[in-house]
Parts: sequence; C-alpha cells; structure tokens
Amino acid sequence: MNRCLMTALAALTLVVSGGGVTASASDTPPRTTHGPCQYSQTPDEPAARPVPLPPDPRHTPGHGTIDVAVPTSQGPLPLRLDRAKAPCTVQSFVHLARHRFYDRTVCHRLTAYPTLKVLQCGDPTGTGEGGPGYAYKDELPVDLPPAPSDPTGARRLYGRGLLAMANAGPDTNGSQFFVVYGDSVLRPDYTVFGTVGDAGLKTLDKIAAGGIEPTAQDPAPVDGTPVLRTELRNVRPSHRPS
Repeated sequence: MNRCLMTALAALTLVVSGGGVTASASDTPPRTTHGPCQYSQTPDEPAARPVPLPPDPRHTPGHGTIDVAVPTSQGPLPLRLDRAKAPCTVQSFVHLARHRFYDRTVCHRLTAYPTLKVLQCGDPTGTGEGGPGYAYKDELPVDLPPAPSDPTGARRLYGRGLLAMANAGPDTNGSQFFVVYGDSVLRPDYTVFGTVGDAGLKTLDKIAAGGIEPTAQDPAPVDGTPVLRTELRNVRPSHRPS
C-alpha cells in the first residue's frame, strides 16, 4: 500500500496511493484484535518487515506523552507522541519501534508545494508501497485551526512541527507517517499523534533546503525523493510515558 502524500495542486491531499485494504483471496479471514483499536491484518498487503499485530488492551492508554529518539543520517529527529490525541496510533507506533520496524529505513518523499511542506517516512521498502501488514482506524484531529487561505472552511492548518499519519483513505493507517516542516493546508483527514522537537525542525529545514531529486520529466520538482538521503538509523521510544 503506497501511503504517499499524493498531491494535486488544485486540491492538496496527503494519501497513501494504492487504495485501501482489500479482501484476502484466502479462505482464512484476516485476524483482527479484539480491543478498541481493532488492528486488522491486510493479507493482500503483507508486512514489509515481519511484525505481529500490536497489543490492543481494553483500556488503551489515553494520556501522557512518549519521547522517541530518532537519530537520522541528516541529524536528530526527536518526536513526542501524544496518547491523548491518538491512543491507538501511538500504541501502534511504539509497537513498531520496539520491533525495530523503522530502523535503517529511508524517508522516501519530500514535498515543497506552497501549501504542503512535509517529509514522509516509515516504509522499509523506501518506495511508498510498504507497510506493517495491518491497518487500523483513524483518530482524526478536531482542534486544528481553519486554513486562512480556504474560505470554504473545509481545510485545516497542519502547522510546522506536527507529526501525522499518511493513509490511503479512511481507516487505512499503517506505518507511514509525515512530519511537517512548514505550515500546510489539508483536509483534516490525517491523524495527528505528536510533534517534532526543536532539534528535529533544524534537521527538517536542512533536508528541505537540500531540495528534491530532479527527473527527466521534471527538472525542478516540488514533490519526490529528497536530494539529501535521510535514513532513520534507529527509532527508540522512552521506557516510560511522561
């Protein structure tokens, strides 16, 4: 499942292209956890790296923050996960990090549209097609300010420093996420589950300043592979939430 930030200049969106979760061809129904998060296997979209379904306790932790150290090849990218905003998303992210799912993965996409400035990571294949072999529900933001540039009020401001999930439509969250290095305008269709620390913003600015790899079709792209290869060397959550 390609969890790209697919962008049409007329109507910018952040989506994982490739569609949503499809039915399995197997006679065995996909496994789904029984807690409130209901993580569901996606047999037609197997895990890019072997990983079990996350734990899904009846009382999913819904308060506190978890700091995650993310050293990258371009500098530190510290994250702070917020359980109150998205408890199921945080539970999944921590689970993947503890299983080393994100280690030695490359951030495969950088966008530099006037109203969409993000770096996308979280796919071990580096193609935008890979995921963890499961999907789970949205936990959409309700407190983002309206985008000043949108008189309809349909779009919201995903501010600089936010951490959010990429997706392929409703309830198709997996492992791919994006970090916002410049205020971006989007429909509130992407789960926000944390923020980037100050040192991480400096790293993002460095990556953004490096630009996007040109192609034969587009010598000056605003969406594509970052020139500065950005590898997440390891992703380690703190042992205890604050």
